[in-house]
Amino acid sequence: MSQVDNNDIPAVEVPLNIAVLTVSDTRTFDNDKSGGTLKACIEEAGHKVADHAIAPDDIYKLRAVLSQWIADETVNCIITTGGTGFSGRDSTPEAVAPLLDKTIDGFGELFRMLSYEEIKTSTIQSRALGGLANNTLVFCLPGSTGACRTGWYKVIRDQLDSRHRPCNYVALLTHGKATHV
Repeated sequence: MSQVDNNDIPAVEVPLNIAVLTVSDTRTFDNDKSGGTLKACIEEAGHKVADHAIAPDDIYKLRAVLSQWIADETVNCIITTGGTGFSGRDSTPEAVAPLLDKTIDGFGELFRMLSYEEIKTSTIQSRALGGLANNTLVFCLPGSTGACRTGWYKVIRDQLDSRHRPCNYVALLTHGKATHV
């Protein structure tokens, strides 16, 4: 699997508040490498980690955490890691989809296309998805650190940077919320 570097991008002009949710029945804060990877990426880019939680692969427990953050006007974005596969307990897409007001269909498609370069056809087992809920972006990534780096560096980072052209999500997320960012 290839490493993704940060391309020495300077910190963002408009820092966002981003919450990280690790979906796992076995992870703790001490061994949550994927959540730690996302937190480091967020901070490296100049954003703020608004919160970090670990929740079991349970639809209703996931929705409880996500709903709290979606209702919090200070949280601009949520990134989940884990629970996007096909095992019996993987339930992140089922937990998230009903909460979304709009889906970002291209996110999952682009993630799988980029992931194909790294893990070939195994990418079809990823049910990565993205969407918007109550003016909060939600991105769901697989649980590996490689998938988190791919999702962040090759898709999410640019879309959360106000300098990215021709478009990004920052104006949408901060409109009317500038005092909270």
